[in-house]
Amino acid sequence: MKKISILLALVFLVTACSSEKDLTTKNKNNENQAPTFDLMDVDGNTHSLSDYAGKKVYIKFWASWCSICLSGLEEINTLAVEEKDFVVLTIVSPGYNNEKKSDDFIKWFKGVEDVSSIPVLLDEDGSIAKQYQVRGYPTSAFINADGELIKTQAGHLSNEQIRTQLN
Repeated sequence: MKKISILLALVFLVTACSSEKDLTTKNKNNENQAPTFDLMDVDGNTHSLSDYAGKKVYIKFWASWCSICLSGLEEINTLAVEEKDFVVLTIVSPGYNNEKKSDDFIKWFKGVEDVSSIPVLLDEDGSIAKQYQVRGYPTSAFINADGELIKTQAGHLSNEQIRTQLN
């Protein structure tokens, strides 16, 4: 059983980290705008993509069951604290794609250490993840200061890789 678990984890790691896709999403006005959202965070505050108009935005889509995602939480927390040139957001989809339900996720997340600076937004039905064409976790989305989705990339990225993409 242990060998099967390790094999499955390796298969997930290889598929999550190997796929990269440049992506532009057409909105109703036929522009390359990033899909908009109004999402509540784990503290009950609402965040809209429009709140960050004129700023570059990095979004990390992740899940509580994803070992790669969990191992990168402290690193993304550091990025959220240090970064002044762009906004760092993370999105989790409770009840979608095997993620815990909202109440269970929030309770679990409140017990995780070294994540106090990570904005975690709740995409209740996974509709935002679908709009950003998230196929695996973690997935990164890069939005320029004009609100255009310039790239999505599956797999773990270091803070330096994230900064390079947004520069």
